[in-house]
Amino acid sequence: MMNKWRGRMKQWVAHYFNLPDDVLLDLPRITTIGQLHAYIENHHGLVTFTENEIVVKTNQGYVRVRGENFVLKTMLQEEIIIEGKIQDVQYVDN
Repeated sequence: MMNKWRGRMKQWVAHYFNLPDDVLLDLPRITTIGQLHAYIENHHGLVTFTENEIVVKTNQGYVRVRGENFVLKTMLQEEIIIEGKIQDVQYVDN
């Protein structure tokens, strides 16, 4: 009950103060530049990294990126930058 109220309160605050949902609600932000780069912000860790697949944990589940020749360019506490040929980005619930 308390978690539902807290979630609704966060949504109201985000709307009232015109704040981006991804910041207040702990949602991932994924930016792709063509099929070459992917920036994944607001993550909770790298789960899988192979040449063809990357899985990142988020607050609401996982983000799976599939493609070819992936290279992990940067991994910071809240941001991951990958390069390669991106073919698919998928959200996977817990």
